[in-house]
Amino acid sequence: MLVLSRKKNESIIINGDIRITVVAIRGNHVRLGIEAPEAIGVFREELFARFDHEEDHQPAPVDESQVETLAVR
Repeated sequence: MLVLSRKKNESIIINGDIRITVVAIRGNHVRLGIEAPEAIGVFREELFARFDHEEDHQPAPVDESQVETLAVR
């Protein structure tokens, strides 16, 4: 892991097209601004872990012919 020190309004560049900027520092909280191509997904770690877990436990696809039958009831 690369560890860097940055001050407010300073940035790092990753791979030439991703910029991470320190927007604010308040006590133990740091606000980051992230500029990345739309094709790059940017997620908080806890949300990514939840999405990844949900993908592993996806329900079976719905049979579209059954949707109309259930809606009529």
